[in-house]
Amino acid sequence: MNKQLDEKTKQKVIEWINQGFSVAQIQKKLAEELNIRLTYMEVKLLLADLDLVPKDQESADQKKSQAPTQQQNQQAQQSPTNVGTVTVTVDEYPQPGTVLSGRVTFSDGQRADWYMDEMGRLGIAPELTGYRPSEDDLKKFKSALQNELARLGYL
Repeated sequence: MNKQLDEKTKQKVIEWINQGFSVAQIQKKLAEELNIRLTYMEVKLLLADLDLVPKDQESADQKKSQAPTQQQNQQAQQSPTNVGTVTVTVDEYPQPGTVLSGRVTFSDGQRADWYMDEMGRLGIAPELTGYRPSEDDLKKFKSALQNELARLGYL
């Protein structure tokens, strides 16, 4: 990919990154100003080749890393000790083949991936083969998931 772009073009892309442009904006600028037509993925690969991170990606990464911390703080305020609670997180980008996905930690400390398929069916894939959460934990999980999805605007 880099072989196709001259130094002037690379400098222009670096300048746009420094100005805070997103991947989509850079794609549009390349097409409009330099008549270079690239797909969104090609622009992302170009930025990776140049070791550049667009501002929209930085803020998404920061939000992703801060989200569990904020959730943990809320749970710590609700319960002085998190022993016996069920915690749920939602992936920013769902796993392939799912509409939504995330992680759950049950009251006994066992963790699992959870997912929702396009039919709205909920599934759990525990880390420990053969693990089955208690009925009480499943109820708490469904309630916590519903609250988290509502908080994120999915419901």
